[in-house]
Amino acid sequence: MPEPWVIHLALLGVALLTTLAVTPLAKQVARRIGAIDRPGARRVNTVPIPRMGGLAVFAGLVSALLLQYLGTLLLGWPTAFAPAPHFRSMDYHLVELGFVIIFLTGVLDDVFQLKPWQKLLGQVLAAAVAVAGGLVIGTVVNPFTEGPLNLGWAAYPITIFYLVAYVNIINLIDGLDGLATGISSIAALTMLFLSVLAGRNDAAALSAALVGATLGFLRYNFNPASIFLGDSGSLLLGYALGTISLLSVTRVAGLTTIIVPLVVAAVPIIDTFSAIVRRRRAHVSISQADRGHIHHRLIDEGFNQRQAVLLIYGWTTLLCAGSLVMTQVAVVPRIAIFLALFVLSALFAQHLHLFRPVLLHRASPCDDEGDVKRQDEAGADDAEGAPTCEGRAGRDKR
Repeated sequence: MPEPWVIHLALLGVALLTTLAVTPLAKQVARRIGAIDRPGARRVNTVPIPRMGGLAVFAGLVSALLLQYLGTLLLGWPTAFAPAPHFRSMDYHLVELGFVIIFLTGVLDDVFQLKPWQKLLGQVLAAAVAVAGGLVIGTVVNPFTEGPLNLGWAAYPITIFYLVAYVNIINLIDGLDGLATGISSIAALTMLFLSVLAGRNDAAALSAALVGATLGFLRYNFNPASIFLGDSGSLLLGYALGTISLLSVTRVAGLTTIIVPLVVAAVPIIDTFSAIVRRRRAHVSISQADRGHIHHRLIDEGFNQRQAVLLIYGWTTLLCAGSLVMTQVAVVPRIAIFLALFVLSALFAQHLHLFRPVLLHRASPCDDEGDVKRQDEAGADDAEGAPTCEGRAGRDKR
């Protein structure tokens, strides 16, 4: 039997190579079915850009899953997707069905531009299917009180809400070339380490596959991007990260253990929370797009797209490193580390004025409130030599 790290590396490699190979095909498919962002009054790209990158990411995940099954059947690999003692009722087929549902929801939105309630319905359905398959935390152990807290029936809506929230925080931060993809890759790598430490073969296998798929797609998605994730990709990434985090903490979870996956995703969580506060203060709908997100603020600070994305990568890496340390120390130091990371992130958010309401700009195509495309996203493959809209943030779907 090979060492676990060999298996994880194999899954990562297969997912990476598959995604690298399928992404050019995904561009062609997207163009044929109309899943593209066309130039228009509210966009600065001069050529159509495919937006269904989720097809390549999904293919990468599926290829790694197939390798895991074949390895178990033919090569003597340990079974990754089999119920553990605390997950006796887990039906992995339903969890996998949830991935299919969330992916198809994103595909439909990329092609037909679903209404918000229709997209939310698909997200809730995908989460509910996974929960029906046993992906639920039923009991929380509080280190400061005696005895565990049994969530009872409330565990089901809480877990559904958790998964849907994870889906949307990744979807909402997908505003610059490679931003959501890179953050997801860093988070997935962190969750791979956490899963190995927790002895969770299922979460580790999925994490390794997600790292490979996101790294493969980042080759085409980093600035200047030649293809966008689209909702087929961003929804899938959020759903995968949410699923991994639930698999890692198991059915009976310590309160501080649950905090760890939240720290891993702290940057998109802060971005989403600040957007809600900002829009409420401006007395507009929380679904109303604006230019107050983290990447917008960094662009306004004078960073270019690559610099802004790399800075957010660094912030995410710091938080993920802190989350790994949290798992290796006692409860009190764990809480101290969490508070330190929280304060540092809060100070950074305050410096960027993330909670300050912003005006909605409509006059300039480079300054539109969201749903705009950056000219330099077109990439060398699709818009070589095309003029750019320098220094402006872009493609928010919010």
